[in-house]
Amino acid sequence: MFERLVAYLDSVKARDPAPRSRWEVLTYPGVWAVFYHRVAHWLFEAELFFLARLVNHWSRMVTAIDIHPGATIGKHLFIDHGFSVIGETAEIGDNVTIYQCVTLGGTNPTNGKGGKRHPTISDEVIIGSGAQVIGPITVGRRARIGANAVVTDEVPEGATMIGLKARSTLVPAEEWVKEFIPYGTPCDDPCEPSRDCIEKLETEMKTLRAEIDALRAEAEPARRSGTED
Repeated sequence: MFERLVAYLDSVKARDPAPRSRWEVLTYPGVWAVFYHRVAHWLFEAELFFLARLVNHWSRMVTAIDIHPGATIGKHLFIDHGFSVIGETAEIGDNVTIYQCVTLGGTNPTNGKGGKRHPTISDEVIIGSGAQVIGPITVGRRARIGANAVVTDEVPEGATMIGLKARSTLVPAEEWVKEFIPYGTPCDDPCEPSRDCIEKLETEMKTLRAEIDALRAEAEPARRSGTED
């Protein structure tokens, strides 16, 4: 038990440069939210639903993180800061990182049955601040969900999703799956195709301005001599 706790604290410390020691990690609300959820989930599986909800309610009050007792969570989940919501049928794999204000939300089933309403998050996924992952979709292993993205469709393994509604950056997965990306949002090439577009447009504008200036310079003597049409 102690070794598992140490391994968990070390996994959090490896993903967050802020803490100086494991003791600091123990003060994180996300760590306590996961601990309380383990208790609540055990009670939920034992069909002690009211007690599970009490533990969940207490956890939400003290951590500002709402994890339904029915959600299934793997090893080493790191929730960095609070105000996140994880729904009842959500499934989270190992070594997942979730930043603040994330929602793993559900859809309203049309057939009146509960069923699977919330997303499945595969191993080593990173979900950036404010992202909304909605519905019974699967987010593939090592995928990255950028800050404030809204994801309602399946996410391939290793993809980086940005925007509202989220779209893939179409970056080859092998270029990014080998490293941890804070907030799930790459900041350097090749994940910013818009930067290339802006540079190309600026170059074209400079070329066009130079051509216009050259044409004006050629036309000026003609105007002065009065020979233009």
